[in-house]
Amino acid sequence: MTNNKVKNKLYVPEPTARPGDEPDFSNLKIPKAGELPCPKIDVDQDEIAHFVDGMIRVLDEDGCAVGEWNPNLAVEELKRGLAYMVLVREFDARMLKAQRVGKTSFYMQSLGEEAVSVAHSLALEEDDMFFPTYRQQGLLVSRDYSLEKMICQLLGNKKDPVKGRQLPIMYSSNEKGKGYFSISGNLATQYIQAVGWAMAEAYKGTDNVTSAFVGDGATAEGDVHAAMIFASVYKAPVILNIVNNQWAISSHQYFAGGKSTTFARRGRGYGITGLRVDGNDYLAVYSASKWAANRVRAGLGAVVIEHVTYRAGAHSTSDDPSKYRPDGEAKAWPLGDPIDRLKHHLIKLGAWSEEEHKKLQEEKKKFVTKTYKKAESYGFGENHGLNIADMFTDLYEEMPLRIIRQRQKLGV
Repeated sequence: MTNNKVKNKLYVPEPTARPGDEPDFSNLKIPKAGELPCPKIDVDQDEIAHFVDGMIRVLDEDGCAVGEWNPNLAVEELKRGLAYMVLVREFDARMLKAQRVGKTSFYMQSLGEEAVSVAHSLALEEDDMFFPTYRQQGLLVSRDYSLEKMICQLLGNKKDPVKGRQLPIMYSSNEKGKGYFSISGNLATQYIQAVGWAMAEAYKGTDNVTSAFVGDGATAEGDVHAAMIFASVYKAPVILNIVNNQWAISSHQYFAGGKSTTFARRGRGYGITGLRVDGNDYLAVYSASKWAANRVRAGLGAVVIEHVTYRAGAHSTSDDPSKYRPDGEAKAWPLGDPIDRLKHHLIKLGAWSEEEHKKLQEEKKKFVTKTYKKAESYGFGENHGLNIADMFTDLYEEMPLRIIRQRQKLGV
């Protein structure tokens, strides 16, 4: 008797291109700007089920804002968003240099992803709470958090708000109006923390929204599953952002399941409304974020937003992307650069110019340099100026005897 059984074979996904290949984004289907309609916030999610496979886009190839998702922001609001994105980019560039010369141990930039954090932040309200990952420094910058404090945290000096207890780039702020929960190095834990926070806000009867971020790779973590279950069952007032920047360190988004489906579809499986947005289109991110926040605030349940973008730089200063992706892939990214696109839109409106843009870049660069020098004056490296006694504080309401004895042995 002939055995016709097919033997199992393990499938391992492969990215579309590797070093030495030509960049290939043929897998990314990009609809025309303005193609999707903008529904009312109380729409039945089944009516917009196809949104998880489409893409909300506002800026067309000519830099014009088209379609129902156009938020119709005033020119000054557009300039404000552009200024914050430029500031984030200049800040990233300066701190990358600081790491390269040994003045801080580690850095992660958000190059190419500035619109995701800045536009999202400005679309939400002052008392809303963010649970970010390590590439959303634009959330703090766009809420006018002290850049000096951020740099001191990176340098780990005596003015570091978290007293040297966190890896550089893991900022934290409990200041009113900043709404920035401590970054977690254990990826995806911020999702479950955010859902819990949102449930507490609902229990207290506030109208505050919670917004959490993970990358495409982190969606493969079990905490994302747990968060979505609770967000769905309890209709938690939370926006679950998935920043699909194509690469989780050296692992392509396909390894997290991005080949056979979209990340926005993750929400649909749990009964959560899903949107997919052009993450390099400032207007689209702003509009989708505002729509999601309004829906969540109205008590209609959580919303998942997949931001389709590209990590233009290395994963971190410990990473070399030339080892796993083709040269020129960042330039070949078909959704362009978020700063360039918003700049072009303003120029198209007759409200901006290349000369004004260069002036803005120089202005922000000088501000970052001046702020960096001041922050550096408080110490860095071996001359950090931190008080060694701080390692014993802020741990217990009443310091245990064993900790007191440890401190006494150090004589501090």
